[in-house]
Amino acid sequence: MKQVEQNYRTGRLRVAEVPAPRAGRGGLLVATQTSLISSGTEKQLMDLAKSSLAGKAMARPDLVRQVLRTAKRDGVRATAAKVFAKLDQPIPLGYSLAGTVLEVGRDVSGFMPGDRVACAGAAMANHAEINAVPKNLCARIPDGVSDEQASFVTLGAIALQGVRQATPTLGERFVVMGLGLIGLLTVQLLKANGCQVLGFDPNAERAELAKELGADVAVSTGFEDAVATFTRGVGADAVVLTASTKSSDPLNQAGEISRLKGRVVVVGLVGMTLERDVFYKRELDLKLSMSYGPGRHDPDYELAGHDYPLSYVRWTEQRNMEAFLQLVAEGRVTPERLVTHRFSIAEAEDAYEFMGQGKPHLAIILEYPEQPKEPIRREFQKKVAQATGGIGFVGLGNYAKAMLLPALKGLDGMTLTRVATSTGLSADNAGEKYGFASVATDPETIFEADDTDTIFIATRHDSHANYTQRALEAGKNVFVEKPLALTLEELDQVIATAEASPGLLTVGFNRRFAPMIRDAKAALNKAAGPKLMLYRVNAGEIPSDSWIQRGEGGGRIVGEVCHFVDTLAHLAGSLPIEAQAMALRDRDDAVSILLRFADGSTGTILYSSVGDPAVPKEYLEVFSAGTVVQMEDFTRLTITTGGKATTTKGNQDKGQKTMVKAFFEATRTGGSAPIPLAELVAVTEATFAIEEALRQGGTVSFATV
Repeated sequence: MKQVEQNYRTGRLRVAEVPAPRAGRGGLLVATQTSLISSGTEKQLMDLAKSSLAGKAMARPDLVRQVLRTAKRDGVRATAAKVFAKLDQPIPLGYSLAGTVLEVGRDVSGFMPGDRVACAGAAMANHAEINAVPKNLCARIPDGVSDEQASFVTLGAIALQGVRQATPTLGERFVVMGLGLIGLLTVQLLKANGCQVLGFDPNAERAELAKELGADVAVSTGFEDAVATFTRGVGADAVVLTASTKSSDPLNQAGEISRLKGRVVVVGLVGMTLERDVFYKRELDLKLSMSYGPGRHDPDYELAGHDYPLSYVRWTEQRNMEAFLQLVAEGRVTPERLVTHRFSIAEAEDAYEFMGQGKPHLAIILEYPEQPKEPIRREFQKKVAQATGGIGFVGLGNYAKAMLLPALKGLDGMTLTRVATSTGLSADNAGEKYGFASVATDPETIFEADDTDTIFIATRHDSHANYTQRALEAGKNVFVEKPLALTLEELDQVIATAEASPGLLTVGFNRRFAPMIRDAKAALNKAAGPKLMLYRVNAGEIPSDSWIQRGEGGGRIVGEVCHFVDTLAHLAGSLPIEAQAMALRDRDDAVSILLRFADGSTGTILYSSVGDPAVPKEYLEVFSAGTVVQMEDFTRLTITTGGKATTTKGNQDKGQKTMVKAFFEATRTGGSAPIPLAELVAVTEATFAIEEALRQGGTVSFATV
C-alpha cells in the first residue's frame, strides 16, 4: 500500500510502498477514501524534520532535557545510539481521514466490516491507503455526509472542544482570533450555538470567507476598534484563540479585548507569557483546550479502548467526533467550503511541495483509489534471501536498533532475512536501512519461513511469551528480550514448549556477559561459600502512563528488575528461592528487595525511581570469604582480597555484544544456550515472587532446582 512518510533526521518526504498493518486488538482496519492535510500542524512537522540537529534541539528543549537525563543514567554512547536510531525512524504524516472498515479487531464491538468511519489520531489516522486505528478514535459517518466532509473530523473535534471550553450561551458575543481551518470551523460552531461572532485574521481573504461562513463581523485590520464596536464598548464575552505563533502578543491582546470576568480559551499553539495586569484587573478565566477532548493523551482511553462513563464525562474525543459529524449532516457546519486543492495519494509529494511554496490554500485533500478485492499484502520481498540459516526480527524498536543489530553486525555467516513490525513504515525502513530481504507486519511470515532459523523477539513485553512459543513450536532458535513472560501461566507454557523444541532459547539478560561482571565472577569463584550481595539501581522515573508501567509492559519489577536478579544469581552461582520486598508508600517502582539463594547466599536489590539522574545508574557490591567486589556503573571495578585492592577502569560495556555473539555461535555450532533454561525460569519466577511479596508482605518461596 502507499503511505506518506518523512524521515525525521534528513527531512526527506516521500510516498512509500509498504506492507499493510493489522487491525490489532481493540482496533479497526480501515481502507482510506480521503484524508485531510492540515497545513498548519503538518507544515510545522515538515519544517522541524528539515531543520538541523541544533534546530530540532531548540524546538524541543523538553526532549533535550530527557536525553541528558538518560545520558547521565545510561551513558553517552548508549544514549546517542538510541537517539540516532529514533531520528532515523521515518514518521507517518496525517491525522484525519474517512474510509471504510475492512476488518474488526478483537475486543471491538459496535463496528462491522463495510461501515463508513471517520478516524483521528497522529500516527494512526495516517495518509495511507490502509490504517489500523483504535476504536475510540473512530466514529461512524452519518448518511448524507461525504467522505470529504468526514475527513475534517479531527479538526472539527478540536474546534468543538475549544468551543466547549468557552461554555457559550445564546446571544453571547465571541471573538475568534486566527481564521485558519480550526478558526473557520470554530466560527461555524459558535454560530450553531446561537452566538454573535467576530473573526480576525491578518489575511483579508480568510476574513472574507469567515463572513461567508456566518461570522457577523470579520476583519483583517482595525481589530481592536472593530471589537469595541461589535461589543458596544463592553468587551467580548469570550475569546477563542486559534492562531499559531510563538509570540505571546495574541494571548495578551485577547485579554485586552475581553470584558470584566470574560473567558479566554487557547486552542492554537501560541506563546504563553502573560501580562498579569491584563488578566488580573479583568479577573479573566483562562483555559487551554486539550485537542480533541477528554481521552486525549490517555493511553487507557485511546489505545486500550476504555471509555469514560457518559454520566461523568459527557464529551470525550469520540463523542466530540460524532457530534461534529452530526452537525455536518444537519448542514450547520460546511467543511467542504474550506477545500482549496485535491491530489491523489500518488501525488502526495506534489501536494506537500505545493504547500511548502507558500501559495494561498486552506484545506488540501488526498484522494485514494478503491481497494482491490485481492488479499491485503502484509509482506514485501525486498531482495532474494538465502535458502536457510537466516536471522529474523519480530519487533524492531530503539533497543533492537541501537544494541542488538549492531551486536550482530560483522558476525561470520550472519544474514538478516526477515523483519516484522507493527507498522509498514518501520518494516520498510528496516529493509532499506539494515538489508532485511523481506519486510512484513505479520509475524507469522517469519515463524513459517524456511529461510530463517533464528528469531529475535523485540516487541513489547506482553507479546514475548506468545511469540516465543510460536517460534519454538516452529523449531526456531529464539532470542527474546526480557522479560520471558508476564505471568506464571505464560511461563509454564513457554517452559513446556522450550523443552519439546529443538531450538535454543535465551533471554536478553546481558549484564552477566559484561567484562566487569565476568572478572567479578572469576574472583568470586575463588572465594568459597555463600555471598552477601548488594545491587543499587538508580533507575529514574518513568511516567505512570508509559507502556512499561501498564499491561503491555508488566511493570518495572518483571520488566527490568529481572536484569539484576539474573546478575546476582550468576555471581552467586546459585538459583534464587525466596523473596521479600517493601516499597515506598504509593511507589511500587521504588523498592527494597531481599533474595535468598539455594546455596545460602543473599542479595539485596535497592531499586529506586526517586533518585537524581546525576548519580550513576548501577552500583554492585559483593562480599565472600575475604573477597570484596565493587562495581560502579560498568566503568570501574575494584576487587579487594588479601588486603590488596585492584581497580580496573574502562568504557561502559553492559555485555550486549558478547551476549549476542555467544547466542549466535551456539546456534551455528549446535552448542548449549548461553543461559541455561533453569536459570531463565528461576529469575522470571523470582520477579513474580517479588511482586507477590509487595502485595502481601512476608516471605514468598518459589520453585527450587
